[in-house]
Amino acid sequence: MTPGLRRTAILAALCWRAGPLLTVAQLVVTVAAGLLPMATVWATKLLIDALTEGRPEAVLGPVAGLLALGLATGVLPHLTGYLRAESDRRLDLLLQDRLYTTVNGFQGLSRFENPAFLDELRMAAQATGGALGPITSGVFDLGRNLISLAGLLGALAVLSPLMALLVAVAAVPTLVARMSLEKRRAQMIAGQSAAARRQIFYASLITDVQAAKEVRLFGLGDFLRGRVLGELAGMQAGERRLDRREALTQSLLAALSAVISGAALLWAVYSALNGRLTLGDVAAFAGAVAGTQAALIATVENAANARHALLLFDHHERVMSLPDDLPPAVRPTALPALRRGIELRDVWFRYDDNHPWVLRGVDLTIPHGSSVALVGLNGAGKSTLIKLLCRFYDPTRGSIRWDGVDLRDVPPAELRARLGVLFQDYMSYDLTAAENIAIGELAALSDHARIRRAAGLANAHELVEALPRGYDTMLSRIFFGPEDEDDPQAGVVLSGGQWQRLALARALVREQRDLLILDEPSSGLDAQAEYEVHRRLREHRAGRTSLLVSHRLSAVRDADLIVVLSEGRIAEQGSHQELMAAAGRYAGLFDTQARGYREEAGTH
Repeated sequence: MTPGLRRTAILAALCWRAGPLLTVAQLVVTVAAGLLPMATVWATKLLIDALTEGRPEAVLGPVAGLLALGLATGVLPHLTGYLRAESDRRLDLLLQDRLYTTVNGFQGLSRFENPAFLDELRMAAQATGGALGPITSGVFDLGRNLISLAGLLGALAVLSPLMALLVAVAAVPTLVARMSLEKRRAQMIAGQSAAARRQIFYASLITDVQAAKEVRLFGLGDFLRGRVLGELAGMQAGERRLDRREALTQSLLAALSAVISGAALLWAVYSALNGRLTLGDVAAFAGAVAGTQAALIATVENAANARHALLLFDHHERVMSLPDDLPPAVRPTALPALRRGIELRDVWFRYDDNHPWVLRGVDLTIPHGSSVALVGLNGAGKSTLIKLLCRFYDPTRGSIRWDGVDLRDVPPAELRARLGVLFQDYMSYDLTAAENIAIGELAALSDHARIRRAAGLANAHELVEALPRGYDTMLSRIFFGPEDEDDPQAGVVLSGGQWQRLALARALVREQRDLLILDEPSSGLDAQAEYEVHRRLREHRAGRTSLLVSHRLSAVRDADLIVVLSEGRIAEQGSHQELMAAAGRYAGLFDTQARGYREEAGTH
């Protein structure tokens, strides 16, 4: 079976799953609609022959038939439209559920940090019920047109087999040309993917609220507009070239069809003048030729549009066929409660073979019940190490062991359920304050006491209580209309530091977790808020296994173990006192920051 037929078979099965009765109804309506043109042509012939032969008793049957056919011609398109729309809606739900179930099954981050996959995913998301209509509902359209074509060619063959053959053969160049053009169009769209992504990116900067300040401050509006229009003009130039080719090709083919139709009609008139055809035969012949050509053109369009939709469905199926980006465990193992600690053994990591090493032979133990701080300059590998601990990636070499169990042998979801994590690039959700905290543990959505405890630990309770609707305040304005513009209770926008405290509460709502990871938990806070947050965190982390990442060394000096990363390696580790006594990298960084604070204090 060819890939195209296999994809079509998959879609047919999906349509059946989406609505078996709808599929049967569409099949019945398709057959009825396909027989209408031939029946109309033949009823018209019978009526004209009865009138010209002076047989009034034979007129009633064709007239009644034409009336019934007219009624069906008026009703069936509306019934077809409803069935098609309903089928598209149900198929759309099924496709979206299918796609996002698969995407949610990708446990790691490698694909989401890959531009080629993001292009594939964007195209796959466009494979909706409506977009795939040329294949799904289009199959019924094709069936209807083929039934009409067979009936009309049969009627033509009764009158002139040679003319029937000539009209059918004339459609071959049209089909070949149309399919070639659709192939070119698909290649053009694929080639424009990067340009389309850039155009969307530049356009989003012009309209994004986070970028608005710098766009206006630096006068970037015209620069970005130029980039948007430049990418758009480049894409349109390719479309324009293809449209010109298509217009020329289709015009030449239309001229060929007109010549054939004219020749066929001349032959029918000549035959009628010589008595070989009746007037009814001529009318039937003219109607059959016109109907046949219309059915042929529609069939070619069905095939071409189906090819285009099939190429779109290919993106959907390619995403569906991808395995999990984290290899399955060879020996699946349950994750024990952390009792001894987490050990990194000779861990090397790089994002792919074309990238440099980010971590280089890291050996590190995070003892159970201890607080470990990770410090180092930007690019040292701190955030990558956190990704490995969360098993968003696996080490390229070496292993990470949880009480001796290799994390590769543990289902990622089971591991992550045992972690509380605040990422440096945390999310700000357009949800209520309570929901922004509780989504760290969905079971807490209805547990208001738990939400408040987490907010208190993050020094966010007073902040939330002061909002217009407290914990039920919507932290966004994007869902509201003009009538809500001056209503402060409709929603509020928080500052960066306020959002950071809510994100910290989101991590802390996961109570009694084996490992707490905090990546720059106070980077956006003012001095007073930072002091209060770290005071509460020190109390919370006491006796718990935790990993704290911070550039502010004053926040990590109380950690049981401080680890200094440099260029992907552990440069030194020890307590604050030990590292200061060693007078190495940590001591140099600490003294630099302390001197900066003293100089700043001296200027006030």
